[in-house]
Amino acid sequence: MDIHLLAINVGNTRLALGTFVAGELRHVSRISLEHRSDWKEAIRQAWAPIADREGAAVAGATVNPPLIEAIEHAVQEATGQAVQWVGRGLDVPIKNRSDKPEQTGIDRLLNVAAAFEQLQHACIVVDAGTALTVSCCNDAGEFLGGAIAPGANLMLDSLHDRTAALPRVSLAAPSAAIGADTEQAIRHGVYHSLRGLVKETAENIATELGRWPEIIATGGDAAALFEGWELIHAISPDLTLYGIALAYAEHHIRHDT
Repeated sequence: MDIHLLAINVGNTRLALGTFVAGELRHVSRISLEHRSDWKEAIRQAWAPIADREGAAVAGATVNPPLIEAIEHAVQEATGQAVQWVGRGLDVPIKNRSDKPEQTGIDRLLNVAAAFEQLQHACIVVDAGTALTVSCCNDAGEFLGGAIAPGANLMLDSLHDRTAALPRVSLAAPSAAIGADTEQAIRHGVYHSLRGLVKETAENIATELGRWPEIIATGGDAAALFEGWELIHAISPDLTLYGIALAYAEHHIRHDT
């Protein structure tokens, strides 16, 4: 099945667009949710490589439901297509074994589904975005759960906004073993807090599974936090887009449409 698909991932701060041509991800762009006036043109550009392809479609996933109507309107104007939403019209491509599956973010499910599709065994996905999530599946490819924490920028914003004197600093890997001034100390605290959370959670998951699973990192802050870290098997910034494409393909194969 040749898939010509515009995959749209609506996050908490950004809109990610991925163009799949014959199943291969050829074009990726990201735009701030605040720049709503630019959505239509960004979608039009992402759609252009497949506009004349037979069966071309648009599929999406969102953790930001209030934006669905606006996204659908922009897509309709830019492509003439309706959005097929994962979890609404499209089946979620992974079994959810968590205690309250209705509360699980669709992005976490799609990330783990995409990672399992590639690895075919138990794995962990760390998504470092607005929130930092650690999610895992077993060897059967079933979503089990994980951990959710504030992401790097939420932590950095909070330290500045909720204190009288701490500055707002940008995320970066510490350049020395000890934070020698306030700015460096904040970077140390946030950077090592998040990496420590990932390591501790991964160790607990490994104990539960009985072996160490490979860890895939994704999200806007993944490279800044995890680049070169031996704990991370790979950094895949477009993992959710692959998950959307997987959901689209499996749904239409299953339903022969």
